[in-house]
Amino acid sequence: MSRAGAKTLVTGSMAYDTIMVFPDRFRNHLLADQLHILNVCFLTPEMRREYGGTAGNIAYNLKLLGEDALLMATVGEDIGPYLARLESLGIEAGLLKRIPGQFTAQAFITTDLDDNQITAFHPGAMNFSHQSRVGAELGAELAIIGPDGKQGMLEHSRQCAACGIPFLFDPGQGLPMFSRDELLEMVRLASYVAVNDYEGKLLEEKTGRSLAELARELKALVATLGAQGSLVLAEGKRHEIPCVQADAVLDPTGCGDAYRAGLLYGIGHGWDWPSTGRLASVMGAIKIAQRGAQNHRPVRAQIEERFRRAFQYSPWN
Repeated sequence: MSRAGAKTLVTGSMAYDTIMVFPDRFRNHLLADQLHILNVCFLTPEMRREYGGTAGNIAYNLKLLGEDALLMATVGEDIGPYLARLESLGIEAGLLKRIPGQFTAQAFITTDLDDNQITAFHPGAMNFSHQSRVGAELGAELAIIGPDGKQGMLEHSRQCAACGIPFLFDPGQGLPMFSRDELLEMVRLASYVAVNDYEGKLLEEKTGRSLAELARELKALVATLGAQGSLVLAEGKRHEIPCVQADAVLDPTGCGDAYRAGLLYGIGHGWDWPSTGRLASVMGAIKIAQRGAQNHRPVRAQIEERFRRAFQYSPWN
């Protein structure tokens, strides 16, 4: 039976995602020899607004697993609807810092019939994440440093290390912001690192070190590999984690965050790495079957049953 979970601090972005669908193909409306004077408008009769951001998504998935995360992020003056949602879900928002005169981070995504996407991202309040501070008074026993403002990610990594809080470093799409020395510092301070396949290759390129080399300085390095599953390098061992078959493949948005919530749950409860990786894989499979990052709603018992069905045992027992 697993131990009681660690009190987990989740840092990263809180964001609104406005998703529009163009019922045609971009290529039918772009002239290859005229891109230097591009001026186009895509009519998008279908639009939806979703709640997202890495911190919000991870906290949401931890709540599905029965965990109450410490959610730390900087948000804008338009955060009201998101706060109401968090309250309805029972997710504590006391560590969210509202930045005057700023919008909450948001992405505007237009998708065509070929699943090509044109995205504009406004970081807004996320750029002020360094104004939030990680201190021992939070009582955190585990943390994740997720994609956020650059200065905030650096300072939160250093603050976690100074407080003795083991943390998972998840650079995500923010990885290109950092220099070689900054990346090596955050890896050195971290206990765990998580990247996807592309980010892993970029991390190797920017640091000049292989993932296997970096893993030797960590408790574990986790790399997700899409349909090929994921890989956990820990304590000199290589754990290959299979994908869990999804009920449907509708939307990958937020799958990485669901996966990371599974990692944090397993780490916080003292599970072995195969079980931790498998739970992460289960969470990703559940998420991908729903559109949006926070519209899947299984209860904990259903997650456990999904795990048991996929792997013929339960780590909760």
